[in-house]
Amino acid sequence: MALFSTTMVSSFFVSTYVEAAGNTANTELEKLEQQIAVLEQQVKQIKAHNSKEVVVNAAPDIHVGGAIRFNYNMVSYDDDNEKRGGDIDFDLVRLNFSGDIADVGVNAEIRFLDYMRVVKFAYLDYDFSDDWHGQLGLAPVPFGNAPHSGFHSYFMSPNYFIGLQEDYDLGLVLKHKASENSVLDIAFFKNDEHGGVDGGAEERKDRYSVDALGIRLNGENIHDAPTTTLAEYNTLVGRYTYQLKHKFGTSHVGFSALDGGLHDGVSRIGDHTAWALHVSTHIGQWRVHLQHTQYQYHIDDVTQIVVGANSMYDTIASEATSTNLTVSYDLSVDIGPISQLSFYNDFGTIYNKSDDTANTWMNITGMSISAGALFTYVDLVHAKNQPFVGGSIAGNSDDFERRLNINVGYYF
Repeated sequence: MALFSTTMVSSFFVSTYVEAAGNTANTELEKLEQQIAVLEQQVKQIKAHNSKEVVVNAAPDIHVGGAIRFNYNMVSYDDDNEKRGGDIDFDLVRLNFSGDIADVGVNAEIRFLDYMRVVKFAYLDYDFSDDWHGQLGLAPVPFGNAPHSGFHSYFMSPNYFIGLQEDYDLGLVLKHKASENSVLDIAFFKNDEHGGVDGGAEERKDRYSVDALGIRLNGENIHDAPTTTLAEYNTLVGRYTYQLKHKFGTSHVGFSALDGGLHDGVSRIGDHTAWALHVSTHIGQWRVHLQHTQYQYHIDDVTQIVVGANSMYDTIASEATSTNLTVSYDLSVDIGPISQLSFYNDFGTIYNKSDDTANTWMNITGMSISAGALFTYVDLVHAKNQPFVGGSIAGNSDDFERRLNINVGYYF
């Protein structure tokens, strides 16, 4: 009995010692785990601090480029010019900025001309993911032919002169690659590049993009400054394009639409809408672009709108239809410094005008020449009621005018 008791006591003390040792080990392990957690947190803080320093101290990767251009023209609507055999004018000096800092890109272009200095575009861009891309600032309006703009010549198309091509406004653009072959662009523009109807620009007509600037009243000349001003604001724009791959090449089929308000500085006085169907096809060295567009400015009892750009005012119908068809052929060559020639014919017309003025018509047959840093347009333009070719969108002439235009630019 005594032996049994001694054995029990020994077992008790051994068990107690083992349990105590186990508790001590567990306590030490918990302390080590706590220390490790503290060290891991300190490592994270150090990494985050270093990452911030890298962002702050990162050297900006910005490229500066630009162009210097000169222009020769001989026209049928200026007898003195034609008698002189044409004139050579200074066109512009252009500076471009592009690059990125900490994954945020910047794109800007400023142009210096004899008659104005103008910012063409200036926006930030960011890739949110492989499928989403954003642009913020004075950004391109996603309307019409894509991925190409649909024109080849120096003069673009009649759509530019009604504000529906090469347009840049202040807002946000989101580009979504919905699939391998489809792209959806959604944009909201608060106002035009001059800050809207009461922006701070000294001359509202000194801008690159053509925008609505007023109402054309009866009795005013088509090139007069507007007595009644207005501006676009709160404009929504959408464009969808789908790429079709076929045995001949590729085609991009798309639809664009926009809708926004018109403000006179006191209240909303109407709205403006537009839509377009467009196709761009690339077959070998051939490119074909087709676009059909309709636009309307909805203002009671108004049939003409004042637009402005390039330091001049013009007049357009408050509602009209346009159609553009352009064809080009690219040819790689080895002729001294010349590496590529492009031959093209750009046709555009504006018709069904609500102000009952005559149709606008422009056809450009031309060639562009790439020679190292030099790029040259050689254009023969035939047009009727077309700005910069002796007419106006709101003109009523039955005469076709002619312009031979050669633009030579050094691009760097």
